[in-house]
Amino acid sequence: MPKSDEVLVKIQCSTVNRTDTGFRMAEYFISRLFSGLLKPKQPILGTEFSGIVEEVGSSVNDYKIGDRVFGLSTYKFGTHAEYICIKEKGSMAIIPDNYSFEEAACVLDGLMLAQNYIRKIDFSKNPRIMINGATGSIGTACLQLAKINGAYVTAVGNTKNLALLKSLGADKLIDFTETDFTNDLEKYDFVIDAVGKSTFFKCKRILKPKGVYFSTELGPYSQNAYLPLFTFFSTGKKIKFPIPTDNRALIEFFASIISTGKYKAIIDSEYPLEKTADAHRYVELGQKTGNVLIRVANN
Repeated sequence: MPKSDEVLVKIQCSTVNRTDTGFRMAEYFISRLFSGLLKPKQPILGTEFSGIVEEVGSSVNDYKIGDRVFGLSTYKFGTHAEYICIKEKGSMAIIPDNYSFEEAACVLDGLMLAQNYIRKIDFSKNPRIMINGATGSIGTACLQLAKINGAYVTAVGNTKNLALLKSLGADKLIDFTETDFTNDLEKYDFVIDAVGKSTFFKCKRILKPKGVYFSTELGPYSQNAYLPLFTFFSTGKKIKFPIPTDNRALIEFFASIISTGKYKAIIDSEYPLEKTADAHRYVELGQKTGNVLIRVANN
């Protein structure tokens, strides 16, 4: 039952993403501060959801029974389930009419993490951006957001996904199976490593004199967490590691973007809820394109 300020959502779809697998494995020890030192604080994972409002608390005014909603439960998890309670002012919004439950469940984690870097870019200066790992959930989100804002984008991906990257607006393509992107002859204002498989030091050669490197991972010896302290006062190339956050305003902002039809949800594959463990195993391979859908209900 929802509390007075909560909404009970009957979940239709969720996903398995790198946040789920990373917290489950405690890939970085610091993640245990959130997930539990010795055992999981929350045994039910899952951060993204789409669903139908089934009940509303007595003080809820912004939602009604039957509303189609989508949202994030980034730190509390719990979306690999049939129901979840979300606060009325929590990270949730109405699904735009042009999006299905499947599409809506598969965009928010990637968009949240991508926007974490995109918001640091001044697009009025016509930046040139390289995105490594442009085929994952974060990478496809970075690419689409950068193009919506009018940037020139070089996308790094594997051979099978080059056509997809081109369709999402990439101006230049690099096939990492044939070419080391850090040897590119062009120079970039920003390099976004959306899979965290490179380093600031390897990418310095392709950055402009005042270029910035972003990574989605802590990197070797957690260097991406502390190197920004050393480059902060530099007048030259920098590394930045902003901390992502989510809230209702952000979800509503994303809803406004996808309602325009300019943003495409990329779905790699689908698993039923009872096969979530298989979905984890697949995501851990690091081979997915876009997002892995978990179907909770047959709608």
